[in-house]
Amino acid sequence: MGSAVATQRTIDIVGRHIDQQGPPAALKAVAASGFAGRVLVARGDEVIMRAEFGEPNGVPDTRPQEQGVYGANMVWPWASVTKQVTATLVMQEVALGHLALDVSAAHYLPGLAGRVSSPTIRQLLQHQSGLRNADDSAPDTLSFAWKGKPGFYSIGPTGVRWCLAARGAPGGIWRYNNCDYIVLGAVLERVTGEKLNALFRTRIAVPLGLKSSGFARDPSAPHILSEGFYAGPLVTETSILARFGAAGALMGSEDDLLAFDRGLLAGKLLSAGARATMWAGDPKLGYMALGQWVFEARLKGCARPLRIVERRGEIGRFEVRNILLPDKDMAIIAFTNHAGFDFGEVWQGKGLSYDLLSAAACR
Repeated sequence: MGSAVATQRTIDIVGRHIDQQGPPAALKAVAASGFAGRVLVARGDEVIMRAEFGEPNGVPDTRPQEQGVYGANMVWPWASVTKQVTATLVMQEVALGHLALDVSAAHYLPGLAGRVSSPTIRQLLQHQSGLRNADDSAPDTLSFAWKGKPGFYSIGPTGVRWCLAARGAPGGIWRYNNCDYIVLGAVLERVTGEKLNALFRTRIAVPLGLKSSGFARDPSAPHILSEGFYAGPLVTETSILARFGAAGALMGSEDDLLAFDRGLLAGKLLSAGARATMWAGDPKLGYMALGQWVFEARLKGCARPLRIVERRGEIGRFEVRNILLPDKDMAIIAFTNHAGFDFGEVWQGKGLSYDLLSAAACR
């Protein structure tokens, strides 16, 4: 069913006027949740919702006119949505015949050879690698912004070499691990002979016309990443983001993330077959597919369950939800810089993600 799209002008808690475009039910659902940030919804190539909510959690910067505003051109950390991009690059190499999902990753990255058997490329993508887990690294005892959190991302030893040390056997239960994707980044670089940032530019950014996206602390990335936005990443936060590499270091605008989503949905980045492989959620692994979760869920107002492709991310105070509804040709994106916001779970039928998807897709 279609949804009427309206533009309304509201006043937020600090007295600012905000223009909000979108289906009234969707705008109401987000406002009622207490969410503070930006939401973007598109059906096909049409943006049907673009709205700002609440008060930013930020500090002054060089744009006085934007202080206190979640700007539409703001650069956000994509956090673990980076894994969705990395998985897409991996599947491109699979399609070219340069990688095979069920071949030992040591075949491509000799550093994985050793006393313990190497995970396959698929096991890295689905977090069954047995690698040392970056989240188990010694806590940071010095940094202000990261104190008490895993030092791998701030002041401690980091990178592929750390991930490959003291690993266990692959397979078995699913365990989330950023090292899996950091190692996948190294595999991609070795197989292609290109750095990950160059692969992102040539395979993703240039074909899709992305203007405001790249890896944190990459000197060749668009300058807008380092300009500084009110409520955006600080210098110290950007340094932490960079250590996430292929697991979480991408930054960019909401429009660039939408362009990536449209590239996936429209078949510009992968063939239908490669995309189907990437989107095959495994029930035994909590419906983990390759770099994203894929499952069916019933939304309020829709006659039948819809396929949900979900990628979520969280680093420090930043959270992102990137959700695709292939059956509806829709993309739903939400960014916040208020740590700990509870989006709920679509499959449980409650929370903002469920309410927003239902209002945008089914009314």
